[in-house]
Amino acid sequence: MIRHFRTPLLIAVAAVSLSACIGLGGKTPPFLLTLDAEAAPPAGAARTAADASTLTILIPTAPQKLRTTRIPVQQDGSSVTYVKDAQWVEAPNRLFQRLVSETVAARTGRVVLDEGQYLTAPGEQLAGQLMEFGVDARTGEAVVVYQAMLVAAGGKSVTQRRFEAREAIGGKVEAKPVGEALARAANKVAGEVTDWIGG
Repeated sequence: MIRHFRTPLLIAVAAVSLSACIGLGGKTPPFLLTLDAEAAPPAGAARTAADASTLTILIPTAPQKLRTTRIPVQQDGSSVTYVKDAQWVEAPNRLFQRLVSETVAARTGRVVLDEGQYLTAPGEQLAGQLMEFGVDARTGEAVVVYQAMLVAAGGKSVTQRRFEAREAIGGKVEAKPVGEALARAANKVAGEVTDWIGG
Protein backbone atom coordinates (compact mmCIF):
# COMPACT_ATOMS: atom_id res chain seq x y z
CA MET A 1 0.00 0.00 0.00
CA ILE A 2 1.27 3.45 -0.83
CA ARG A 3 0.32 6.74 0.78
CA HIS A 4 0.13 10.10 -0.96
CA PHE A 5 0.70 13.30 1.02
CA ARG A 6 -1.77 15.66 -0.68
CA THR A 7 -2.21 18.42 1.92
CA PRO A 8 -0.44 21.51 0.51
CA LEU A 9 1.03 22.48 3.89
CA LEU A 10 2.49 19.01 4.42
CA ILE A 11 3.93 18.99 0.92
CA ALA A 12 5.53 22.38 1.42
CA VAL A 13 7.04 21.47 4.78
CA ALA A 14 8.36 18.15 3.50
CA ALA A 15 9.80 19.76 0.40
CA VAL A 16 11.60 22.43 2.40
CA SER A 17 13.08 19.87 4.77
CA LEU A 18 14.22 17.67 1.91
CA SER A 19 15.60 20.41 -0.30
CA ALA A 20 18.83 20.79 1.65
CA CYS A 21 19.57 17.08 1.28
CA ILE A 22 18.52 16.33 -2.29
CA GLY A 23 18.77 19.63 -4.09
CA LEU A 24 15.20 20.19 -5.26
CA GLY A 25 16.22 23.64 -6.35
CA GLY A 26 12.91 25.13 -5.24
CA LYS A 27 10.79 22.78 -7.39
CA THR A 28 8.14 21.00 -5.33
CA PRO A 29 6.94 17.60 -6.65
CA PRO A 30 3.13 17.17 -6.95
CA PHE A 31 3.17 14.75 -4.01
CA LEU A 32 5.62 12.67 -2.00
CA LEU A 33 5.56 8.88 -1.87
CA THR A 34 6.01 6.49 1.02
CA LEU A 35 5.39 2.80 1.73
CA ASP A 36 2.87 1.11 4.01
CA ALA A 37 3.18 -2.51 5.12
CA GLU A 38 0.19 -4.64 4.14
CA ALA A 39 0.59 -6.35 7.54
CA ALA A 40 1.37 -4.35 10.68
CA PRO A 41 1.39 -5.24 14.39
CA PRO A 42 -1.71 -4.10 16.34
CA ALA A 43 -1.44 -0.95 18.40
CA GLY A 44 -0.98 -1.53 22.12
CA ALA A 45 0.30 -5.10 21.82
CA ALA A 46 3.13 -5.73 24.29
CA ARG A 47 5.87 -8.27 23.56
CA THR A 48 8.82 -9.47 25.55
CA ALA A 49 11.80 -11.58 24.56
CA ALA A 50 15.18 -12.70 25.80
CA ASP A 51 18.15 -11.10 24.04
CA ALA A 52 18.84 -14.17 21.92
CA SER A 53 15.29 -14.35 20.55
CA THR A 54 15.04 -10.74 19.36
CA LEU A 55 15.57 -9.84 15.72
CA THR A 56 17.39 -6.68 14.72
CA ILE A 57 16.68 -5.57 11.16
CA LEU A 58 19.41 -3.32 9.77
CA ILE A 59 19.02 -0.69 7.08
CA PRO A 60 20.23 -2.38 3.89
CA THR A 61 23.10 -0.97 1.91
CA ALA A 62 22.29 0.30 -1.58
CA PRO A 63 24.10 1.15 -4.82
CA GLN A 64 24.62 4.78 -5.77
CA LYS A 65 21.51 4.97 -7.98
CA LEU A 66 19.33 4.22 -4.93
CA ARG A 67 21.06 6.67 -2.57
CA THR A 68 18.49 9.28 -3.44
CA THR A 69 14.77 9.85 -2.96
CA ARG A 70 14.21 9.67 -6.73
CA ILE A 71 13.03 6.51 -8.53
CA PRO A 72 15.49 5.08 -11.08
CA VAL A 73 14.44 3.79 -14.49
CA GLN A 74 16.79 1.26 -16.09
CA GLN A 75 16.60 2.02 -19.81
CA ASP A 76 19.09 -0.65 -20.92
CA GLY A 77 22.18 -2.37 -19.61
CA SER A 78 24.06 0.88 -19.05
CA SER A 79 21.60 3.80 -18.97
CA VAL A 80 19.57 5.03 -15.99
CA THR A 81 17.12 7.91 -15.83
CA TYR A 82 14.65 8.91 -13.10
CA VAL A 83 10.84 9.07 -13.00
CA LYS A 84 9.69 12.65 -13.55
CA ASP A 85 8.09 14.35 -10.53
CA ALA A 86 8.45 11.20 -8.36
CA GLN A 87 9.95 11.63 -4.91
CA TRP A 88 10.09 9.36 -1.85
CA VAL A 89 9.77 10.98 1.58
CA GLU A 90 13.14 9.43 2.48
CA ALA A 91 15.74 7.11 0.96
CA PRO A 92 14.18 3.84 -0.28
CA ASN A 93 16.51 1.58 1.73
CA ARG A 94 15.19 3.17 4.96
CA LEU A 95 11.57 2.84 3.79
CA PHE A 96 12.17 -0.80 2.86
CA GLN A 97 13.80 -1.58 6.21
CA ARG A 98 10.80 -0.20 8.05
CA LEU A 99 8.36 -2.12 5.85
CA VAL A 100 10.20 -5.41 6.47
CA SER A 101 10.26 -4.71 10.21
CA GLU A 102 6.52 -4.07 10.30
CA THR A 103 5.78 -7.20 8.26
CA VAL A 104 7.99 -9.49 10.33
CA ALA A 105 6.61 -8.13 13.61
CA ALA A 106 3.01 -8.56 12.45
CA ARG A 107 3.33 -12.04 11.00
CA THR A 108 5.75 -13.72 13.40
CA GLY A 109 5.00 -12.14 16.78
CA ARG A 110 8.72 -11.65 17.41
CA VAL A 111 10.26 -8.62 19.09
CA VAL A 112 11.76 -6.72 16.16
CA LEU A 113 14.30 -3.95 16.68
CA ASP A 114 16.21 -1.65 14.39
CA GLU A 115 19.86 -0.80 14.79
CA GLY A 116 19.16 2.26 16.92
CA GLN A 117 16.95 0.48 19.44
CA TYR A 118 18.76 -2.48 20.97
CA LEU A 119 20.43 -1.79 24.31
CA THR A 120 22.19 -5.09 24.94
CA ALA A 121 22.61 -8.04 22.57
CA PRO A 122 20.80 -7.57 19.26
CA GLY A 123 19.84 -11.26 18.95
CA GLU A 124 19.54 -12.40 15.36
CA GLN A 125 20.38 -9.75 12.78
CA LEU A 126 18.96 -9.31 9.29
CA ALA A 127 21.27 -7.32 7.06
CA GLY A 128 21.64 -7.13 3.30
CA GLN A 129 21.68 -5.01 0.18
CA LEU A 130 18.75 -3.42 -1.63
CA MET A 131 20.05 -4.05 -5.12
CA GLU A 132 17.08 -2.82 -7.18
CA PHE A 133 14.17 -0.57 -6.26
CA GLY A 134 12.93 1.06 -9.41
CA VAL A 135 11.64 0.53 -12.93
CA ASP A 136 12.76 -1.77 -15.73
CA ALA A 137 11.73 0.20 -18.82
CA ARG A 138 12.39 -2.82 -21.03
CA THR A 139 9.57 -4.83 -19.43
CA GLY A 140 7.39 -2.05 -18.02
CA GLU A 141 7.74 -3.44 -14.50
CA ALA A 142 8.60 -2.18 -11.05
CA VAL A 143 11.46 -4.27 -9.67
CA VAL A 144 12.61 -4.91 -6.10
CA VAL A 145 15.71 -7.05 -5.48
CA TYR A 146 16.98 -7.66 -1.95
CA GLN A 147 20.06 -9.73 -1.09
CA ALA A 148 19.41 -10.75 2.53
CA MET A 149 21.88 -12.00 5.12
CA LEU A 150 20.62 -13.55 8.37
CA VAL A 151 23.21 -13.64 11.14
CA ALA A 152 22.49 -15.93 14.09
CA ALA A 153 22.72 -14.58 17.64
CA GLY A 154 26.37 -14.35 18.59
CA GLY A 155 27.43 -14.54 14.93
CA LYS A 156 27.60 -18.33 14.98
CA SER A 157 26.22 -18.74 11.46
CA VAL A 158 25.34 -16.64 8.42
CA THR A 159 22.72 -17.51 5.80
CA GLN A 160 22.16 -15.60 2.57
CA ARG A 161 19.23 -15.50 0.19
CA ARG A 162 18.22 -13.32 -2.74
CA PHE A 163 14.64 -12.13 -3.13
CA GLU A 164 13.10 -10.54 -6.22
CA ALA A 165 9.62 -9.31 -7.09
CA ARG A 166 8.27 -7.69 -10.24
CA GLU A 167 4.97 -5.89 -10.68
CA ALA A 168 3.54 -4.53 -13.93
CA ILE A 169 3.15 -0.76 -13.95
CA GLY A 170 0.18 -1.03 -16.29
CA GLY A 171 0.57 2.31 -17.98
CA LYS A 172 2.94 5.22 -18.41
CA VAL A 173 6.05 5.49 -16.28
CA GLU A 174 4.65 8.16 -13.96
CA ALA A 175 4.89 8.79 -10.23
CA LYS A 176 1.55 7.32 -9.07
CA PRO A 177 1.48 4.00 -10.99
CA VAL A 178 5.20 3.45 -10.44
CA GLY A 179 4.89 4.13 -6.70
CA GLU A 180 1.94 1.75 -6.38
CA ALA A 181 3.71 -1.01 -8.31
CA LEU A 182 6.85 -0.62 -6.20
CA ALA A 183 4.75 -0.81 -3.03
CA ARG A 184 3.22 -4.10 -4.19
CA ALA A 185 6.62 -5.54 -5.11
CA ALA A 186 8.21 -4.39 -1.83
CA ASN A 187 5.40 -5.95 0.21
CA LYS A 188 5.77 -9.20 -1.72
CA VAL A 189 9.50 -9.32 -0.93
CA ALA A 190 8.84 -8.43 2.72
CA GLY A 191 6.38 -11.33 2.94
CA GLU A 192 8.86 -13.78 1.42
CA VAL A 193 11.59 -12.57 3.79
CA THR A 194 9.23 -13.11 6.71
CA ASP A 195 8.42 -16.66 5.58
CA TRP A 196 12.14 -17.38 5.25
CA ILE A 197 12.94 -16.07 8.72
CA GLY A 198 10.00 -17.89 10.23
CA GLY A 199 10.95 -21.13 8.49
